[in-house]
Amino acid sequence: MLENKKIVLGITGGIAAYKAAELTRTLIRAGAQVRVIMTKSAMKFITPLTMQTLSQGEVYTDMFAPTDQYDMAHIALADFADAVVIAPATGNVIGKIASGIADDLLTTTVMAQNKPTLICPAMNDKMLANRIVQDNILKLKKYAFVGENGVRTCPGGASARSKSYADQRAD
Repeated sequence: MLENKKIVLGITGGIAAYKAAELTRTLIRAGAQVRVIMTKSAMKFITPLTMQTLSQGEVYTDMFAPTDQYDMAHIALADFADAVVIAPATGNVIGKIASGIADDLLTTTVMAQNKPTLICPAMNDKMLANRIVQDNILKLKKYAFVGENGVRTCPGGASARSKSYADQRAD
């Protein structure tokens, strides 16, 4: 199913960033080609070297990094992708994408592409329950950007099975 699929994996700066390593390994084992974009905050939780080793390719961390190629990274990555996955997706990047803000390599790549996009929210339950975050998730669901089940790594707050504010608003 993933054989020869080209996945751009965006990793943002939350504690769940460590799970991107296993996701990358799983995608590679399934035959996908994975190109990784890491935000500056993501690099505080997991290193580009780890992701480079697992993805078997370059890890993109800077929109303005010098390159020996003419292609602009965000356009080249957008063109490469069969799909874009952002896992974990922090409230910050969810808010940026929902608002059309493209101020780093990950968000400019998302804005430059029209491929299937899966944004996997990952944050503390209290942060996830915030009405602003839920409104942003609801907005992204309208664009078919957010999966039904986000990943949460911090204990406490609302039950993972409880109905979210965005789901209540959609009813």
